[in-house]
Parts: sequence; structure tokens; C-alpha cells
Amino acid sequence: MLIAITRPPSESIADCQLTHIGRDPIDVPRAIEQHRAYRALLAELGAELVTLDPLDEHPDAVFIEDAVITLDEVAILCRMGAPTRRSETTAFEPIIAAYRQTHRMTAPATLEGGDVILAGRTLFVGRSTRTNDEGAGQLRAFTEPLGYRVIQIDVRGCLHLSTGASYLGDGVILANPDWIDADAFEGCRVIPVDPSDPWAANTMTVNGVIVMTEPADATKSMLESRGYTVRTVDISELMKAEGSLTCMRQLFTRHSAPIKASAKAMSVSDTDR
Repeated sequence: MLIAITRPPSESIADCQLTHIGRDPIDVPRAIEQHRAYRALLAELGAELVTLDPLDEHPDAVFIEDAVITLDEVAILCRMGAPTRRSETTAFEPIIAAYRQTHRMTAPATLEGGDVILAGRTLFVGRSTRTNDEGAGQLRAFTEPLGYRVIQIDVRGCLHLSTGASYLGDGVILANPDWIDADAFEGCRVIPVDPSDPWAANTMTVNGVIVMTEPADATKSMLESRGYTVRTVDISELMKAEGSLTCMRQLFTRHSAPIKASAKAMSVSDTDR
């Protein structure tokens, strides 16, 4: 069973951090509704939803992927590159500890989950404004004993590596080569997005279905012609906060005997179950 942990946007999302795009007014009620539709699609595709409470004091907390790297064996608590976001990891720690043993990164490492793409037993890690070499090194130290390898990739035109690339399975990467070093995906075959869809490289795979943002018509048609099943969802207001599909969830497989956590620590809403 796939678990999808999400956190709805708060009323403070308009005060989000921005790096590569200009500030555009966010329609907060519409952003909240778009996130509700996003959660509904995850549920429709077979994921078990765990919906946390919004964090009004953290404008970027909806982007829950950045706080933790969740693997089958362990969860790595990130030290985020944006200092104002680091307490988001602390808030999320008791949640993920219900499902995985945890390790925590320490200074001077910085790493955000959006800079990590898992492809089989390879962790591709973006070298970006949010993730440094020390962060990649600590991730390597935690995961290589478990049989993973870590490969760093330069990010030049977007916030995170996953903004410009995603793993489709079976050794295939979808990428925007204008934003990242697409040649660095060692051992994978890279499919470029259509130039008319620069944001289309960020996708998530849920039980065999590729989910993309709207609109990305040319890239969607290209993937469908290659035999992929594709669904789309509108997250346009959330993208104004430099968000993407993958950064709004922690998606992982439930173990048969999850670690127990207190009800208070979980603080989970039942509205999306």
C-alpha cells in the first residue's frame, strides 16, 4: 500500500520563498481547492492519504517533500537550505517516525528533498542553491551501507533537481535539459520534454500512472504515444509559490509493521480518508 502524506497550504502561502521566479499574487482559496483536488487524485490512484494540519507560521510547509528523504529502509531528516524552513523538519519528524527509523543531517550540510530523485537504487542529488556538497555527502554516508549510490547533478535554471527532471521507471528519466545537466543521469535513458512545456519534467508516478501538471499537452501526448498512462491536475496557484507536483507529498510504501507514534504526534485530519 502506498502512503501519501500531504499538508494543505496555509493562509500564509503568499509569503512563500521564491528563488527563480517573480512574485505573482496567489489566490489562496483557489490554491487550497487545487490542493484538495490533488489529494483526491492521489486517493483515486490508490494511495492511502494522511493529511496533516496546515502550518500557518510556515508559508512553504505545503511543500512537504523537502523536509525528509523517505526510502524503504530509513527516513533522512533534511537540514534545508532555506534557514527559515528548517523547523518544518522538526514538525514533521514525529510524523515520519511512525513509519521509518530516522537519521538527521547536521551542519554544515544542506539538502532539500526536492533535490533528490530516486531511480532504483540510485539517488540523483541536485547541486543547487538549496543543496550543497556536504548534504550530498551525508546522504551518501547514510545510504551507501544500505546499497544505494549517490550521484550529484548540477541544477542551473530551476529551484530543485526534481523541478527539471523526474523518474518514470524502468530506467527512464523525463528532463528539461535547459535547466539541469541531463547527461549526468548515469545508467538512465533521458527523454526531453517538449520545448513548449518547460515545467512538464516534474511528474510523479502513482501505481503505474504518470501524473503531470496542466497544461503540458505536447509532452503528455508524447508520453502517451510511448505507451504511458497519463493524468493531469491543475496546480497553477501553487506553482506561483515555486511548487510542483512531487514536492507536495511524501509518497512511500507502508511496511507491514509500522513503528508506532502517539496520536498527538500524528495530528492527522480524517477529512481525506
